[in-house]
Amino acid sequence: MKILLIEDEPKVASFIKKGLEEQNYEVDQAYDGSLGIRLALQNEYDLIILDIILPHMNGLDVCREIRRHNSTVSILMLTALGTTDDKITGLDAGADDYLTKPFEFKELLARIRAVSRRSSDNNTGERLSIADLELDVTRKTVTRAGKPISLTAREFTLLHYLLRNKGRVVSRVDITEQVWETSFDTGSNVIDVYINFLRKKIDKGHSSRLIHTLVGMGYVLKEQDEG
Repeated sequence: MKILLIEDEPKVASFIKKGLEEQNYEVDQAYDGSLGIRLALQNEYDLIILDIILPHMNGLDVCREIRRHNSTVSILMLTALGTTDDKITGLDAGADDYLTKPFEFKELLARIRAVSRRSSDNNTGERLSIADLELDVTRKTVTRAGKPISLTAREFTLLHYLLRNKGRVVSRVDITEQVWETSFDTGSNVIDVYINFLRKKIDKGHSSRLIHTLVGMGYVLKEQDEG
């Protein structure tokens, strides 16, 4: 796995880079957002680890700029801002996951391994569809009514999970365990935020909705006229 680390604190960056290299990960490093963007656009990475507080350019802006050019690379945001609203701001900018500082290195490794597993799961050669929505796992493409839809890595994984369970109600706990492979604080609305992201991209502009909420139960991907 090839990783880009964008972190301006030398001690933190050195700690993370050294630890990852000891785990046989290939790591490139940038100390500021401008260099991070340049490396991200010049090279192919499996994961970008991005600090939210950077000199000259905010990590959120870095994330947005990378997402403008690359919708599929996984982005893990490091943040000392631990409130749910702060985390949602990062997710809204295009991050797939977040880790609050300070953190234990084993927790960072667990998040990276989860990304690797999701990437493997998303490369099974499947082509999944419902109504006029189609997801091609190999090509990492999504279309509806023949028109391409750009998704982040996390949105793609969430839609993949919903398609594999189309017609079946999946709870927030199911999604947390299967898509995030972690748990959120009670009351966190991260899952709802991501479902809303998908709705805007999948259902907006179409007369037939595919993503449905069942209050108190969860979500289901189905055609509107199904029972």
